[in-house]
Amino acid sequence: MATVRTIGALELSSIGIGYKVQDELLKAADVELLIARTICSGKYLIIICGSVSDVKSAISAGERIAEDALIDQLVIPSVHESVFPALGQSVVLPDEQIGALGVVETFGGVSIIAAADAAAKAARVTLFRIHVAMAIGGKGFCLMTGQIADVQAGVSAASEVARQRGLLTSSVVIPRPQPEIFNEYI
Repeated sequence: MATVRTIGALELSSIGIGYKVQDELLKAADVELLIARTICSGKYLIIICGSVSDVKSAISAGERIAEDALIDQLVIPSVHESVFPALGQSVVLPDEQIGALGVVETFGGVSIIAAADAAAKAARVTLFRIHVAMAIGGKGFCLMTGQIADVQAGVSAASEVARQRGLLTSSVVIPRPQPEIFNEYI
């Protein structure tokens, strides 16, 4: 990705309000809608990207409309370029890139995006999956691989971000995972 982009996200406790928020934030600024859908536990998730000012404006507009339905939100300027393909589930992981496995799990979908971005910025890891809240009870998780020291550093950075948000569920580093572990990741 040649251009630096900003990512923003809102997690809402109401599906109906989620649709209303989505409409409002798309009207508020020139942003690209990456994900907008219902998620487990009857929640609604919206993820957008664009320029810093547009994403901040859109998220602010969404927060105003959301009121008490807002569960979590974020704006990350200069998001690491590896977040987008991992979020879009489009990362192909060649055998030679497989190393240690790092897993970070959060109680919410929005918090895992912040955690994954922190991991990618802190260490030389390959983010190959960011899973936000579908078929896992509204939780989020990210998967990363690389050299053991890098994966430990990435998991540590991601865990700290999730812990600061009060949403860390677990973090795991597997130094020499069996290759089959990489065949299926939901």
